[in-house]
Amino acid sequence: MALKTVSVAARPVRIALAAGVAGLALMTPVLAPAQAQANTPLLQGQTSLADLVDKVMPAVVNISAVTTSDTKGRNLPQLPQLGPDTPFGDLFEEFFNRRNQQGERQAPQQRRSQSAGSGFVIDPSGIVVTNNHVIGDANEITVIFNDGLRLKAEVVGKDTKVDLAVLRVKHDKPLPAVKFGDSDKMRIGDPVMAIGNPFGLGGSVSSGIVSARNRDISQGPYDTYIQTDAAINKGNSGGPLFNMAGEVIGINTAILSPTGGSVGIGFAVPSSLAANVVEQLKEFGETRRGWLGVRIQSIDDATADALGLGAARGALIAGVDDKGPAKPAGLETGDVITKFDGKEVKDSRDLPRIVAATPVGKDVPVTIIRKGKEEQKTVKLGRLEDGEKIQSASASKPAGEADKPAVANALGLELSTQNDELRKRYAIKDGLKGVVVTKVDPNSNAADKRVMVGELIVEVGQEPVTTPDAVTKRLDALKKDGKKSALLLVSNGQGEVRFVAVAMK
Repeated sequence: MALKTVSVAARPVRIALAAGVAGLALMTPVLAPAQAQANTPLLQGQTSLADLVDKVMPAVVNISAVTTSDTKGRNLPQLPQLGPDTPFGDLFEEFFNRRNQQGERQAPQQRRSQSAGSGFVIDPSGIVVTNNHVIGDANEITVIFNDGLRLKAEVVGKDTKVDLAVLRVKHDKPLPAVKFGDSDKMRIGDPVMAIGNPFGLGGSVSSGIVSARNRDISQGPYDTYIQTDAAINKGNSGGPLFNMAGEVIGINTAILSPTGGSVGIGFAVPSSLAANVVEQLKEFGETRRGWLGVRIQSIDDATADALGLGAARGALIAGVDDKGPAKPAGLETGDVITKFDGKEVKDSRDLPRIVAATPVGKDVPVTIIRKGKEEQKTVKLGRLEDGEKIQSASASKPAGEADKPAVANALGLELSTQNDELRKRYAIKDGLKGVVVTKVDPNSNAADKRVMVGELIVEVGQEPVTTPDAVTKRLDALKKDGKKSALLLVSNGQGEVRFVAVAMK
């Protein structure tokens, strides 16, 4: 399987990564390939990595994945639906039956496709790690060692969210293996070495440095990639990224490239994320991630000011699942999670990774800020895979409203009470509470924050509102308290909410 790549057009400002990453903005012109491929030397004065290669190369493998699909009966003519009184109906039926029978004999019975990638052995008993996209839905997988040994592999488990797969091979002797290192200890500038199967050439070595950490390339919910300038190419997918102690600190997964080949921008899943997933796949054949049952959003400076945080930090809860672990623990919409299980939550990206890595069923201490005050809660963590199957509770029926809505203007918004006509016009789900936005001043800060006609203002300054008058009174109170912006809880017609901090003039 080819490494996931970013392809760039002749003079692009946007790039697209195969199988999921799209729309990453390039703020500077793309370098010509000759310029881009120049790599920084691994270490000044270091002349050879041969000893390190000798140590780890035997554990790095090539992976051949063959997918065979059944094409029997495809693209064959279908028998027309002829009525019993159709002239020559019996002749037509006999003709098409004969064509179908001949077509089945002549049509190809199977379609075969083959892909290649890389992997590495982590246990002498025959446990191999690679990328999930390397094997895909293959029904025949072969692991090929550097000495030519070929072993059939079975899939132990796969994880699409982090793009990992664990395979098992059997051999009468212990196999060479490598261990995971601690990617959290790697610093920008530290030397690294990649080994893999680029373009199907077999075991190839390249070296470079850690170029950046915690890269989010919109590949999945737990993006925290190591970026490296070590040359990795198509076919390197699933191969190891080593530190100088011969420990695996990353799994090479994607590249950014205008040419399809290495330009010195590669991404590896860090071992701090991968090791836990691999252990779960080994033990259970599937992942068992922690589940909190909240929907979160990031906090900008305006939102932080409105919440009284002082600085943008933590993860803002924008919704609580009625059947999730957070609700019985007392977590509420508008709370800001700053610590989870003793780990600091610097921004909203941190929380999903921390929660997912926490054992299911654990009683977890959670630090929140609610209306400017720090509080402690304890959550008994659920399992994400179970939570994904839970359906939202059905909404209750709406209370009756006056036929003619009350109207007010505030923050550049025209606001109206709900009634049957507005609920129908804007497709507002039954049971939702709040004030309807019926007009937005295009020059207002609310418009800049993408508050839209047909949405509902559910809260102002973390206080529920159901009438336009309640909105204006709450805004007046916030101004008297010296607030520069109002924190609005905004809902779309289907009940999906988000927080928006709108400047008050």
